[in-house]
Order: sequence, then C-alpha cells, then structure tokens
Amino acid sequence: MQRAFATMMTLALGLLLTTAPSIGAQAATPPAGTLRHIVVFKYKPGATEAQITQVTDAFVALKTKIPNIISIEHGVNNSPEKRNQGFTHVYQVTFTNAAARDAYLPHPAHKAFGELLGKLGVLEDVFVVDYTPAHD
Repeated sequence: MQRAFATMMTLALGLLLTTAPSIGAQAATPPAGTLRHIVVFKYKPGATEAQITQVTDAFVALKTKIPNIISIEHGVNNSPEKRNQGFTHVYQVTFTNAAARDAYLPHPAHKAFGELLGKLGVLEDVFVVDYTPAHD
C-alpha cells in the first residue's frame, strides 16, 4: 500500500513538474492587441546612481498616472555579448493596445517625465521600439 501511494505521489509530482512551465507560459501570454513599448537609455558617464534611481522611479510612477498601462518593467543590461553600445537601462511598458500608447505619448504626465529628463541632463542617448506581441 505504501509503495502504491509513493508511486502515485511520484507520478503526480512528475506531472506537475512537466506541466507547470506551460501553465506559467500561458498565464504570461499577453491578451491579443496589447502593445509593448521598449525604451532603452544610455546615461552620461557623470550620471549618479541617485539620479538614475530618480529617473527610474519617475518612469515607474507613470503607471499610476496614465490609464491603460498594464505594466512597467525595468532592469539593467546584463548581456555577456557586450553589444549594448553603452545602453544600459531598459524600461518596458505594456499597454492595453496601440490607442493607449498613442494617448500616453502626449499625456501631461509623460511630458513631465520628459521635462525631468531634460532638467537632470543625465541622458546621453535613447532608443525606442514598439511592437505587438505575436501569438504563435
């Protein structure tokens, strides 16, 4: 009886471990029509950690100020390929759709964020890429 129970538990654990990644992937799939807005900053050499934190905090705060932002993620490049050309900080904004992105661009909170960047004078360069996730 104990051997049958142990076998059942092993099978159940195996099933859980083999299906959990696909369950997680399904949950992470964005709804159709969502739009991703990728912003990558190259900070000037003299930019301080405090200034970069101020920029990041202000960027993340846009989620509470502008409607139809699903999420904002950010991070620092850690690619071993060394092909980032000095761009270090990545910000990803996920919008409900392209119209939400279009409303975000002229939004007063976004304009104020741009003014903060100008006031701090810490950016050397920026590039932006937008895309709609493919649902294969």
